[in-house]
Amino acid sequence: MKLTAWNKKDIVKVAITYVVNAVILFLMFVAMAAVNGVSQGHTVEEQVAPAAFFDFAILLLILIAVTFMYFFFENRNFLRNAANSEMLFLIIEFGVIISYASGTYINPYIRPVALVAILTLFLSGSGDSVFMNFIFVMIMFLFDSFSGNISEYTDFSTVFFVAMGLASGIIASYTMKGLYSRLKIMLMSFLASLPALMCIALPMVEFGDGNFIANLVSGALSGPFATAVFIILLPVFEGIFKKVTCFKLAELTDHKAKLIKKLITKAPGTFNHSIVVSNIAEACATAIGEDALLARTCAYYHDIGKLRRPEFFKENQADDNNPHNDLTPELSANIIKSHTQDGYALALKNGLPKDIADVSLQHHGTMPILFFYDKAKKFTDGEVPLTNYCYSGPKPQSKIAAIIMIADGSEAATRTLKDRTRENVTKAVKKIVSDRMQLGQFDECEITLKELNIIIHTVVNSLSGVYHSRIEYPKVSLEGLDIDEDKDER
Repeated sequence: MKLTAWNKKDIVKVAITYVVNAVILFLMFVAMAAVNGVSQGHTVEEQVAPAAFFDFAILLLILIAVTFMYFFFENRNFLRNAANSEMLFLIIEFGVIISYASGTYINPYIRPVALVAILTLFLSGSGDSVFMNFIFVMIMFLFDSFSGNISEYTDFSTVFFVAMGLASGIIASYTMKGLYSRLKIMLMSFLASLPALMCIALPMVEFGDGNFIANLVSGALSGPFATAVFIILLPVFEGIFKKVTCFKLAELTDHKAKLIKKLITKAPGTFNHSIVVSNIAEACATAIGEDALLARTCAYYHDIGKLRRPEFFKENQADDNNPHNDLTPELSANIIKSHTQDGYALALKNGLPKDIADVSLQHHGTMPILFFYDKAKKFTDGEVPLTNYCYSGPKPQSKIAAIIMIADGSEAATRTLKDRTRENVTKAVKKIVSDRMQLGQFDECEITLKELNIIIHTVVNSLSGVYHSRIEYPKVSLEGLDIDEDKDER
């Protein structure tokens, strides 16, 4: 992954985010200790020794420093955006508050210890999910140990809560990865309850004032409880931090989505083209290990800029009524190439994720519009600047943008073939990729030659399926035939 350069503003924002949230977590600890003290008839000083506040602060700072180091070395681009760090701290803080409330007022075993892992999984990824689960469990261990959060349990039993939290979060991170159905996620959440049930069953664990049955039921519900809270909180995090999850992508590809409905009614040809491109892009993304649902969604919206002037694009023209016939080649080229910038602006205006808007802007890169360039050369004796007939870019910045560029050009080129045999389709697709490589369109994304070859093979397979040959039906007149005659004889 290309590392984006940091500036002073980035450093200051990230530093402030970490310092502020360290203070917030410490204040939450003080508040929790005060509440626990009041419930037991103690003052804060009686509940927690002054030296313990210092010890807690040092251990908390160590965990926060470890968090910074993890993202600095593993995902520096993610860390560069202070909003990402704020999102993760907010997930932990919600996890602490909900775990404290449910553990104090219901049962310690019902605490949604897998919540942080599940939220991070869908908002950031499985690797970050496992790590943040570890940080959360250790922070909860500090809260439990120093504030007397579960005072009726022995220190020995508290250790089992650590093991239970680590195991539950890891199970959730891997069993829920790649799931798009909320029902399936809820069903898999019961697996995240298994560590709690196993801990409860151990004879060395003391249950405090609770009883075995109550703890057993609470432990069994801890996974589903975490998932229920996740389902409630996820849209909030999606909206605040502009994150793209599989659920958000599924909503965007619904044909009732606002811009998709406009495509269907105002630019039906563009919509049908986008559907074919989306199927190709999804297959290509799967083949090279990219996010298939994101690729499909980007393909749905890659041409939404054509909504501004749908009649100027061939696929939407009926009865050969082409308005370009009355325009100069340069004006026509300007209208055609503006659809990428129009799409970018329209996507952001309608609240689409920036990843999708970026693909709309990048899917033609800086490619020339050769049809109007050639037309312009025929109309003048002088030199025609090629740059006047090129898309403004930028070139694809991601593998998914490169996939959309190839799928878009290949579908359009194949549609113009009179003989769509596999051999001809293969030649057309290879030329599309070769032309773009020669013009350096893939120089700014990390796609490899091996991946390009896989994409070529996948695109050919997909287009061969779309434009497959059919048998030629005989021209037989049905006039005078009685299809019920055989039935009457029977």
